[in-house]
Amino acid sequence: MTQQRIGVAVIGAGMAGRAHCAGYRTAPTLFDPRLPPIHYAAVIDANEAVARDAAMRYGFERSGTDWRELLEADDVDVVSVVVANHLHREIAESLLDAGKHVLCEKPLAATLDDARAMVDAAEKHRDQVAATGFVYRRQPAVAAARDLLTQRLGEASHFNGRYWCDYALDPRAPMTWRYKGGAGTGALADIGSHLIDTAEFICGPIATVGGAALATRVTERAVPVGTTYGHARAELSDVLEPVENDDVATFTATFASGAVGTFSISRIAPGHANSLAFDLMASRGSLSWDMDRPAEFSVLSDLADDGFDGPRTVLVGPAHPYVRGGLPMDFPGVSYGVGDLFGYQARALLEQVAGIDGLPRCAPFADGVRDLTVIDAVRRSAVTGGAAVDVPA
Repeated sequence: MTQQRIGVAVIGAGMAGRAHCAGYRTAPTLFDPRLPPIHYAAVIDANEAVARDAAMRYGFERSGTDWRELLEADDVDVVSVVVANHLHREIAESLLDAGKHVLCEKPLAATLDDARAMVDAAEKHRDQVAATGFVYRRQPAVAAARDLLTQRLGEASHFNGRYWCDYALDPRAPMTWRYKGGAGTGALADIGSHLIDTAEFICGPIATVGGAALATRVTERAVPVGTTYGHARAELSDVLEPVENDDVATFTATFASGAVGTFSISRIAPGHANSLAFDLMASRGSLSWDMDRPAEFSVLSDLADDGFDGPRTVLVGPAHPYVRGGLPMDFPGVSYGVGDLFGYQARALLEQVAGIDGLPRCAPFADGVRDLTVIDAVRRSAVTGGAAVDVPA
């Protein structure tokens, strides 16, 4: 039975939190059938001014500083949790107990044990949606790559992926929660979580990892004077604290299918603001994609063995997932950005809540645990000098 009205709220109004706010605003304009009316209830952030600004910008009714006020809010049905990783478990479990649907940013939790506990909590509330935010599954080119592998490219043999960013390159970037937590909680968990999920989304589960190495090149950072959000610069104090986690992570993998994988992750890659890319090799062709040019990919298929085989560039268009009805100008060659993906994700979540059969469902909490299970295996490989580590199914 379709819900009559859906009230939404967002906890955390920083960089990703605002993307969630914008996604909920965009969701009713995308695809068919129409969603029930959406009530934009509240934005919560520990910084009152930041919460108030986001609520005003994105048309939410009110703002606040205490997420607990949402637990008894009759006008809130769906909540995005977009705060520091170590806060996810308490907030998500409390919201589920209060009868709310929850979309929690990746990585699902700060530790694998916390993530497993969140899955257990979700199991007690099976009538509610408990989802993990893996937006890159909804990149039209990424979804097209998965379809092409199944339909035309044959069996995967090699996935070569990278996620390179430069947000931590400058040692003057302030100390934040992103630089705390121990081995594997840095670049590997922050952006590597997306790359690992993308690889498994396309190629299936990873069975083993090995050859892992973690490196920290900026070993200390200054504590900011005030509150910081996202990767923004800030006024710095004279207090220095050690960086506890990884700037760079590399590893190899074997998928359950027998395909192999090579992975490179960095938050200190000069000239790469936000560059997720991969090459996919298969028995009947190959495909390459780079988020720096998100609305195109290179594909080689239908091999003729006549001396003229070679990749061709394909412009993403209405023939590919998410484009028709997902963009105001749903035409080949009209580009899109990461912000659009949050609209697709919000739309999928709201469809689930409303009982509408439409977009692919959001990744459940179990997928968040799966991602952290792979990350933990990479960490264990790294701390044992690159030893092979099996990934539990």
